[in-house]
Amino acid sequence: MISVGLARAALYLGWTLVCIPVQFALLAAGRRARHAFPQFYHRIVLRMIGLNLDVRGRPCRHHPCLYVCNHTSYLDIAILGALIRGSFVAKAEVGTWPFFGLLAKLQRTVFVDRRRTRIGQHMDAVSERLQAGEQLILFPEGTTGDGNRILPFKSALFASAQNQVGGREVTVQPVSLSYTRFSNLPMDREMRPLYAWYGDMDLLPHMWEMLKAGVVTVVVQFHPATTITAAGGNRRSLARHCEDTIREGHALALAGRLPPRRRRRRLRKLTGRSGESRPEGGARSH
Repeated sequence: MISVGLARAALYLGWTLVCIPVQFALLAAGRRARHAFPQFYHRIVLRMIGLNLDVRGRPCRHHPCLYVCNHTSYLDIAILGALIRGSFVAKAEVGTWPFFGLLAKLQRTVFVDRRRTRIGQHMDAVSERLQAGEQLILFPEGTTGDGNRILPFKSALFASAQNQVGGREVTVQPVSLSYTRFSNLPMDREMRPLYAWYGDMDLLPHMWEMLKAGVVTVVVQFHPATTITAAGGNRRSLARHCEDTIREGHALALAGRLPPRRRRRRLRKLTGRSGESRPEGGARSH
């Protein structure tokens, strides 16, 4: 499958190099398309690398919204970026990575230092972006896991959800990602590390093995949205609610116990307004 890997790598690199100056120009001009273009970019990337999505539910369209998701791989960025028109919250060292750090900056990623002594200061930047009505994507495990289990959520990362914007609480939507099938066959625990990037794995060798592999299916579940009040009134209860929701959805997906889909929807329709989820507690869009 070396030829497949080379073709996918060439397509990805070529497409990315074409898109970088476009996003630079959109950011410099302050155009609204600077939010939409990364979504278009990620959707093409998913097709190039052979990644299929089985999407359950819909992204919340309330602004601002904090999407909370488990983290398994660098592929999570392309998956969520294709479905959500927003920016990521990432650890500060990501911004220093060659090439990928640049891509993160072009998507207006918020970089935070997750050390206890600095996290409060950096979470202020997250709050500012939410105050501006933007949508942010947070990985509260603080690192990537092996794809078989959910790591404990760090409640400090939920501090920004305590703020109000325009008199309304920030909407929080749990999202679970589960790598479930490989070449249309159930993916077992031994196969999952081919896509899960964690521990001391080197990035580039892992990417090469992934690109040479077959087609993977990822189940993406957009769970009911909530607010900090509806989830118990503080960041710890909110973190616990999101962790429990994502853990349950992830376990059902890995076990193949999710209900069958009634019909398939095209990726471009997934962010439509029809059937949009509303947060628990009655928050409204504005």
